[in-house]
Formats: sequence, structure tokens, C-alpha cells
Amino acid sequence: MRIIISPAKKMKVDNDDFSHRQMPYFIEKTEELLAYLKGLSYEKLKSIWQCSDSIAELNYRRVKNMDLYNDLTPAILSFEGIQYRYMGPGVFKYNELDYIEEHLRILSGFYGILRPFDGVRPYRLEMQARLIKWKYKSLYDFWNNKIAEYLFSESDCILNLASKEYSRCISRYLREDIRFIDCIFGEMVDGRVIQKGTLVKMARGEMVRFMAEKQIIDVEDIKGFNRLGYIYCDNLSTENSYVFIKEK
Repeated sequence: MRIIISPAKKMKVDNDDFSHRQMPYFIEKTEELLAYLKGLSYEKLKSIWQCSDSIAELNYRRVKNMDLYNDLTPAILSFEGIQYRYMGPGVFKYNELDYIEEHLRILSGFYGILRPFDGVRPYRLEMQARLIKWKYKSLYDFWNNKIAEYLFSESDCILNLASKEYSRCISRYLREDIRFIDCIFGEMVDGRVIQKGTLVKMARGEMVRFMAEKQIIDVEDIKGFNRLGYIYCDNLSTENSYVFIKEK
């Protein structure tokens, strides 16, 4: 089984507690992507990032000075979004770190796919970003089926805890021999399941923590997840869609 999650926009350098174990699998593709970004002006990069001036200035400096092979942070400690805070990898026990290194994969517009202890540099590049004046129109075009095929070579059971923008890199290339399971975290409102962005991110992080603590190998065992007020709802779930409803 492999668990897929999205990256976070906010990143940091943190190599004091743990050093990285290896380079990202697609580092040569990342080199190609970085060379393209380095050739763009500030205005074009800001257009791709679609962000404020202060964020664009920070990431422009990052791109121009980026060295992919030095001063690296393990990916799992570099991302700072809500999902990562609720996952809490900084306080994992050693067996839990070993668990996520084997089972968890982070999808990335810049690196393609990351194992938790792959060494990374802070970057900003969302998967749905539109590329300017290049042979590839988008990052979906750039990565094509490479991320999916790498993941399928590792496991035929994928647990999706990523956003649609990122999970699309996998779901559009599914084969009949691959089981792809969506996790839905919602609330019942007027008879419908409603998902709320921040709560979903929190639950996804808690699910990874739950799985690491319980050392879950059989995906069916995640049905025992009962954190943040969520419980598995059998009558709303299907073979490839597990629904967890937040109790009021």
C-alpha cells in the first residue's frame, strides 16, 4: 500500500534533527524544470505563481539561487501546511518514521513524487500552474504518466489523501490492476455529505498519524479511524471510496 498526499505552499529549511537519506527519484527532471524557471523573468514567474509581490520576491530569489544538491531538508519536515501540522512528523517515534518512509508519498509539481526523507529545497510551484513559452503547456504535460508509473511499480493499492489537483496525476492513468481508494471526510448537511477545506486537511494529517501509530498494512484497517470526531460510515462508502462523517 502507498498513501499519497499533497505538498504545502509554505516550506522551511530544517536539517538540524534529521538529515535527508536520498535524492528525489526524478531529480534529473527537476533539473530540467529548474533550468526553465531560471530562464524566466520576475514578471513571468509571478504570473505562473499567481501570488503577492512579497511571496514572488522570496521565491524569485529561491529560484535564481537554488542548488538542488546542498542544504537539503527531508521532505516530510520541509512542508508546513495544515495537513503536516496535524500529521506531526517532528514527534514521530522511529518506527513511525520508518513506516511513513515506506508507505507515504508526497506528490509535487517541482519534484514529481517524494519519499519522506528525500532531500528538498523550498520552492513554489503548484501542480495546476500554467507554464509560459515552453514545450510543455502545463506540469501535467511535463510529468505525463511518470509519477503514476513510479507509484504503480511500488504498490497496486493506493490510498488517496491528496487534493484533486494532485491526485489527478495518478487517477488519470489508473489501470485495472490498481486499486485507488479515496478518503472522504465530511459532515451531513440536509442529507448530503459536505466537505470543508480546512477540516479535510486536518483529517488527512490525522489519518497519516493514525496509520503510522497503528502501523497499518491492510487498508481495510483504516476504517477504525475515529479522530477529530470522524467515524467510518459503511452505508455511504463503496469499495474504492471510504467516507468518514464528523459527528455533531
